[in-house]
Amino acid sequence: MSPDHTLGAEAPASPAGASPAGASPAGASTARASAVNAASAIAAPGVEAPRAAPGARVGQPDSEALTVRLAGPRCSAAAALLAADALLVIFVWPLAVMLIGDAIPAGVPPGPLPLVLYPAAFLLFLYALGLYRRDALIEPGRAIGRVPLAAGLGSASAFAAVTLLPPPFAAPGASALFGAAVLAFTASALAARGVFFLAQRRGAFRSSLLVVGAGKRAWDMVWLLSREGRTITQDVAFVHDPRMGEIDPRLAEDKRWPIFPASDGFLAIARRVRADRIVVAPDERRGMPMTELLSCRTAGFPVHEYHRFLEREIGRVDLKRLDIGSLLYADGFTFSVIDLALKRALDIAASAGMLLITAPFLAAAALAVKLDDGGPVLYRQARVTRGGRVFRIMKLRTMTVDAERGGAVWAAKQDPRVTRIGRFLRRTRLDELPQLFNVLAGDMSFVGPRPERPEFTTELAAALPLYNERHLVRAGLTGWAQVNYPYGASLDDARSKLSYDLYYVKNFSVIFDVLIILQTLRVVLWPGGGVR
Repeated sequence: MSPDHTLGAEAPASPAGASPAGASPAGASTARASAVNAASAIAAPGVEAPRAAPGARVGQPDSEALTVRLAGPRCSAAAALLAADALLVIFVWPLAVMLIGDAIPAGVPPGPLPLVLYPAAFLLFLYALGLYRRDALIEPGRAIGRVPLAAGLGSASAFAAVTLLPPPFAAPGASALFGAAVLAFTASALAARGVFFLAQRRGAFRSSLLVVGAGKRAWDMVWLLSREGRTITQDVAFVHDPRMGEIDPRLAEDKRWPIFPASDGFLAIARRVRADRIVVAPDERRGMPMTELLSCRTAGFPVHEYHRFLEREIGRVDLKRLDIGSLLYADGFTFSVIDLALKRALDIAASAGMLLITAPFLAAAALAVKLDDGGPVLYRQARVTRGGRVFRIMKLRTMTVDAERGGAVWAAKQDPRVTRIGRFLRRTRLDELPQLFNVLAGDMSFVGPRPERPEFTTELAAALPLYNERHLVRAGLTGWAQVNYPYGASLDDARSKLSYDLYYVKNFSVIFDVLIILQTLRVVLWPGGGVR
């Protein structure tokens, strides 16, 4: 199995592993003692970074040491693209409506609600189809082809609403509005992406990161950021003291990664590299100059602890260097009565609505299963949900009737036990639809960790730390792990999915549930495309 699929894309353990920037294997054991003059660009190593200008040591009475840096929130690439989409839609959509004025009955103009519904549905489908995810921002070719689909689905949803619903949703000339919306939204989204990628090539959305420590933990963090980080392009520099442990040879070998001696002073180095953020990630915390870090913070440089910073950037809990203390004192893992009530209301509304919409597909799929081999249509199996409680999950049967005559086993990717109809049902996720009844019954939630079998739960809990913490919430029909990690059935896959499940449980909110439900559409349309 490739490193990208172990421990949620863990960094290679040996110095011989490939570096994030594609550097040659590390062979040197001597660390650099002086600073290098270029910062590393993680996602775009070919871009030259600004040279590190000479800076004064901390405590020197120069004018720069007396200034306070005005730190403000940086706009991420995804947020910038979303803003560009929204602004262009606001500009283009009224023009498109005016151009089709002759197709709308005279004296009966559409109201504001249906006119707002079209662009709102379009922006939701841009998000649902993954057009603001890291892979879409880095690889434009993967994003452009989905733009017309997002415009079509968004316009079709709005068209159905203004056609079927009574006023104030109803609007005259719905067909003309639909055609104008598809063309206008496709053009605006393509234009927004053209501007975005041009700005990106000119160095926009770059971020400067200063890492305290240059050991194995720092290497692991930068390796993960290069593959999963929300910030798609970063210049990285390191500051290191021998008391923090040994410098990782992979960092020492690559001349594009500047490692400054701590004797230069943290604040002076932060100013020298124009750091946007400082992350504390030493292998050893003994002798950590906390007063210098406090000076950086009071001077306007945000200082982050390793685990919390990495969790926010990669959207999961890093299990490789898990520190229980960081989870113990961090926010999260709390569920108020209001949160739980809202989540239950969302479960009922979403599952009932989904059953209503998919009832014809569910009936056709059930008939296909019955006609395929004459066996039972539904398959009931014991699964584990909140608090370790066992319930009977319902699915459309996708395997042969005697698939588990030898006992419970992991399902394989190309499992020979899967029937011909079963392959199609699994690929389209239609076999999961009966679980909507489990959601209505309260055994499952619409969003949550996938329910596992009791036999496997015991095995995984013994092998993986914090595995039982995923049972703090109800098991779900979809979840954060499902929209970010492809199908897998091994211990390594379970470990990777657990890192996403813990992130979900720790950061639970109803809004988070809604965003996951939206992203599930992308997973249904492009199975296996959930890897970041």
